[in-house]
Amino acid sequence: MFSLKKNIPNFLKILLILGFGYFFWLMLKITLEYIPVKTDTSFLMIKQTEVSERPEYLYFFYSHVYTSIIVLLSGFLAIFRKDFGIKNFHKNIGKAYIFLILVFAAPSGIYMGIFANGGIYSKISFVLLGLLWWISTFKAYQLARQKKFKQHQQWMCRSFALSLSAVTLRMWKVIIVYLFHPNPMDVYQIIAWLGWIPNLLFIEYLIAKKYI
Repeated sequence: MFSLKKNIPNFLKILLILGFGYFFWLMLKITLEYIPVKTDTSFLMIKQTEVSERPEYLYFFYSHVYTSIIVLLSGFLAIFRKDFGIKNFHKNIGKAYIFLILVFAAPSGIYMGIFANGGIYSKISFVLLGLLWWISTFKAYQLARQKKFKQHQQWMCRSFALSLSAVTLRMWKVIIVYLFHPNPMDVYQIIAWLGWIPNLLFIEYLIAKKYI
């Protein structure tokens, strides 16, 4: 799948692993709120219009929730596969990551983006995020098939940066609400863009500096 080209100091690896572990645990807690399937729990409480008027909405929502948590874990394990001693599972991890995004996570995210809270600006951002997520993952898949592994790694890094938007979006939400106490709809419009654009810019910086 992908990995950083230059060695990361061990202390930084530990911080990254602990940081991801913490946020993954938070995301897992959110996911577990939707087991078993319900129509009126957590986020769905503010989406009752869609739930009642669009029967397909729940299918897309749960497809997104259940697959995205696996995408996060498989992407992370691929980055640190050598540290966890699972190098031989590299292809299987990558295949699972790509399959889940292309078939379930990204398409369902695009659909949900159409009905996102926060008005037209939020909707545009989430739909664009879903499209870029699908395109970057498919591009990485194509490059792997062509055995262009350097470019494959770079596009997979872009894909995973967008996968992490599920984490960074919530992180920005906590920071913005704590510091500025804005209107809830304003929060949605801000974090809709902050959730993924800084991630992509950071990855482009690493690629430009040839760290990836």
